[in-house]
Amino acid sequence: MQKIFAAYALSLLQWYFTGMFVAMVADFAKEYRSAGRQSGGQRMLAYVRLRHSLRKMIESGALKPGQALPSERELAKELELSRVTVRKAIAGLADDGLLTQRHGAGTFVAERIVKSFSKLTGFTDDLRARGLKPRVKFLERGSGEVSPEEALALHLSPGARVVRLRRLRFAGDKPLALEHTVVPQAVIGDASAVKLSLYDALERLGCRPTRALQRLRAVALDEEQAQLLDLPPGSPALSIERRAFLDDGRVVEFTSSLYRGDAYDFVAELQAD
Repeated sequence: MQKIFAAYALSLLQWYFTGMFVAMVADFAKEYRSAGRQSGGQRMLAYVRLRHSLRKMIESGALKPGQALPSERELAKELELSRVTVRKAIAGLADDGLLTQRHGAGTFVAERIVKSFSKLTGFTDDLRARGLKPRVKFLERGSGEVSPEEALALHLSPGARVVRLRRLRFAGDKPLALEHTVVPQAVIGDASAVKLSLYDALERLGCRPTRALQRLRAVALDEEQAQLLDLPPGSPALSIERRAFLDDGRVVEFTSSLYRGDAYDFVAELQAD
């Protein structure tokens, strides 16, 4: 009787996961064909079209973090594409940090947040691009006279006024980063203008930065930092100091951040001379 029950349970599981797989492949096909219709009659390369479709499904939440994708062979068969085309689309999303490829296991929607240093983006931009819900808790939000260190970083004169933001940044309910940001008050007159995203507020004012300098180092979290990030004291983190600039050379942001070491991968593209 136990053997019969085990066989029956196994057949139910196989039926369930086969049904999920068939539905997932059908969703891929539907989104891929939809992308073709939305291209405005312009010819879109097949791998670009597939990459766009997969990205949209990840960002919309149709594909969840950690979820496995069908194999290249299965996608190629269903979408009537070559495996080279499918491989190229997947490789592009893996380079962007949206997919991870595990040798012998397959391709999965990335669970860790991959932050590229080749693009100037904010925390909120990074999470939205991965279909995650950004949230912020303000630990400090006000203004005051610039300190000597802040004046040096922002190229401000002594006595100038600045806006200070100390924020705990979340993806959903999970704390991911602790940030301390200083902006000239001549740029943002009122600290309350920053709601969720500093860069959204700067863009509304026509002052979104166009380049930045960053300094990175590995650190261990102290007791207060660890408590805020819901980690044991001494846990590894990445400390990033950023100065961001406008086109005219003015420094518009000075931020010191602590990112959880267990949630982020940071990547940079390097090229030979």
